[in-house]
Amino acid sequence: MSDGQRQLLERIEPLLESGDTASLGELLNHERSSDIAEVIELVDNEDKRTILDVLDKPKSARVLEKVDEATRAELFDLLKAEELSTLLSYLDPDDAADVISELPEDERTELLESIPPDESAEIIELMRYSEDSAGGIMDPVVVSVREDATVAQAVSKIRASEIDEDFYFIFVVDRNQHYLGYVRVRFLLTRPEDTRIGDVIDRDTLYVTTDTDQEHVKNIFSKNDLIVVPVLDRNHKLVGRITADRVIEVADEEAAEDLYTMAGTDADELDNFSAVHAARVRMTWLLPCLIGTGITALVLMFFKDRFDIQNLSLVYAAAFAFVPMIAAISGNAGLQTSAIVVSGLATGRLAALRLGQVFAREVRIAMLVAVSCGLIGGVACALLLYMKGNTGNVKAVRLMLAFGAAMFSAIMVATTLGLFLPFLFRRISIDPAISSGPLVTTANDSISVAIYMTLTLLLV
Repeated sequence: MSDGQRQLLERIEPLLESGDTASLGELLNHERSSDIAEVIELVDNEDKRTILDVLDKPKSARVLEKVDEATRAELFDLLKAEELSTLLSYLDPDDAADVISELPEDERTELLESIPPDESAEIIELMRYSEDSAGGIMDPVVVSVREDATVAQAVSKIRASEIDEDFYFIFVVDRNQHYLGYVRVRFLLTRPEDTRIGDVIDRDTLYVTTDTDQEHVKNIFSKNDLIVVPVLDRNHKLVGRITADRVIEVADEEAAEDLYTMAGTDADELDNFSAVHAARVRMTWLLPCLIGTGITALVLMFFKDRFDIQNLSLVYAAAFAFVPMIAAISGNAGLQTSAIVVSGLATGRLAALRLGQVFAREVRIAMLVAVSCGLIGGVACALLLYMKGNTGNVKAVRLMLAFGAAMFSAIMVATTLGLFLPFLFRRISIDPAISSGPLVTTANDSISVAIYMTLTLLLV
């Protein structure tokens, strides 16, 4: 919460306690809806209701759209069906569709039936698209003209439009609504009124289709410095537009989603106040990790038997002390590589999309890191053995060599996994960020420990 939002909360708390709704309304109706949304998330349900009641309807609608999902779920319980229907009428169709999609199926159907048919039709059309696609985030309200129209006709259409956002282009279509390009608004202001739109149209324009993933849409905007992009259906017909402000929201969502996935949790955890729900989400990831660490324990037990057979139980005990170091360093090295690759894939950087180029770079880095960690780890192993008085023991020296070699090998294997798994997951349509999560980290632990104990057994 910013200082301004904190100050706003401090100003409205006394008004809420005293019940001075007149002063509260006068105060809040001059504040930004985004600031009010931040504040309303922190007060109890009774105060939430009071705040919504003192706001004018358009601002209440914007606050409802801007609060987090958990708070919005509470507001759904506080608002009557007719009140919710009224608020949704003040939202753009794309925002209204996002809000309605969070309701249970039966309540969603009932609410859509209470909305005027012309408005509900647009919302229903948007809801049939995936929420992560261009169709799911687009605004279906667009201004378009035919290519045989004149500049004067285009200006008249802009004046008659109901779009309440700034725009810089007017889209051009043929008689069948197929997209042809756009005309910049400045051309409409500087060309003679009888100029044909077809003579000033820019046909070399970017567009997306309704099934384009929102992450790809975000990358198109960032790479080309776009303000708006048209959305076309499979038949190349103009069906909507996506603006830069919507893409900023998408960028935040995608960044948060990747962060949660790499951490082994889920964004839903922040949208639900239930501790049970949060624990269930985390255990979905941690339970497989628990199983994975059990596999690591089995690996160690397997090698314990081998060391006992050769009467090397003391060597095993010494080697066992360095297992956490091997597992931690190799796991983190693999995580660093996968984080770089996942970030590159998410942002659509061309360098990250070329496996051969990334492989050549990361292998060189991994070699330097592995050699450095192997040498440093070997020296650390020698110092620890010296402190225990085992420095003159031939087996201790071999253990040190085994440790250094194992550190090098484990880092190379972990880096290779961190490099290839994101590409593999992307190929099979799974979020590459999962490859950086606890599951792969646990796999690195088991593999690195197996490498270490095998080398120790062979060299000692």
